[in-house]
Amino acid sequence: MYDAVVVGGGIVGSSIGYHLARAGVNTVLLDRNDEGRATTAGAGVISAATSSRTADDDWFEFATDAVGYYPELVSQLEREGHSDTSYGRLGTIAVAIETDELESYDETVARIDSRQSDLAPVDELDPAAAVDRFPPLAEPKRAFHHPGAARVNGDVFARALRDAGREHGLTTMTGDVTEVRIDGDQVTGVETASGSRFDAEHAVIAGGAWSSSFGEQLAVEIPVTPKRGQIVHLEHPNADTGTWPIVKAFRHHYIVPWPDGRLVVGATREAGVGFEPRITAGGIHEVLEEALRVAPGLADATVVDRRVGLRPVCTDGMPVLGAVPDIDGAFLATGHGATGLMIGPYSGKLVADRIADTGSVPDRFSVTRFEDSSETK
Repeated sequence: MYDAVVVGGGIVGSSIGYHLARAGVNTVLLDRNDEGRATTAGAGVISAATSSRTADDDWFEFATDAVGYYPELVSQLEREGHSDTSYGRLGTIAVAIETDELESYDETVARIDSRQSDLAPVDELDPAAAVDRFPPLAEPKRAFHHPGAARVNGDVFARALRDAGREHGLTTMTGDVTEVRIDGDQVTGVETASGSRFDAEHAVIAGGAWSSSFGEQLAVEIPVTPKRGQIVHLEHPNADTGTWPIVKAFRHHYIVPWPDGRLVVGATREAGVGFEPRITAGGIHEVLEEALRVAPGLADATVVDRRVGLRPVCTDGMPVLGAVPDIDGAFLATGHGATGLMIGPYSGKLVADRIADTGSVPDRFSVTRFEDSSETK
């Protein structure tokens, strides 16, 4: 008998499991290790300020809080003996390489400037100075530096959360949960495809793009669908990439440096592909073509890995967090889209706090908003 079952072991589910266990809630995390898990195939840019989503005030407010929570969580994990989180604060250089990017560039600078109370100001860079900071870069028409951006390896960070959680009593197991068991209006546990039962008063669906499969059982619409994202890992010979900043252009792609000559470039945004985590010729072509447009000095880099993930995208672009109406003990934590690594750990904390009765989840993320929308129509 557990107090809570978490379904899904990506970065969101791992955060929920960790925070619940740390709060003294007897928790089991069940994960079936799906191929195409978004956590594994994200470059891990942690920057609300330079995200293409910053025009959305609700999302921006939440993302700013989520980004601000990262250093606190990293410090907490380090105090508990888990220093290998991969989190690193590098700053971002945003570049307009071609004339058609200048309008988006100016809009981004204006938004950041208008939110000075929430964000550090940007520093306009001389184009040559931008190249000095990121040597493979094409000389841009305009460039600015924002110091607040960081990066994280999703798999490494999620593993640190689970490892730390186990020391607080979290149980982690492989399991394909097929049913949330409900007696009347109360969750009583879950059942797996193999017939194993896990009794619990709380069940959290944190299954990423696969979360919607539980909608019928929970008598609620979970409008989350997969969007495929492909990324490429490069190795740049004899380069001190560990000191380079993240690079963001204005066609929704990025370049994220890691130590030892490694860089991650991406990503595609492919809707309507279903549950097919396939690496495609067209996807890799798009990623590399854009990377070399922005940083032609990477042409001689070695392709060392290619990854693909299915981002769980909600119809309104916001995550689905919190309690399921009319079923005591049922909770959702999904729909983070391409920003799961940025906001997922904070989302997990909020849901865990709600279950442990130590906090709440903003009402605007409730699944009931879709019922309200249908009634309005």
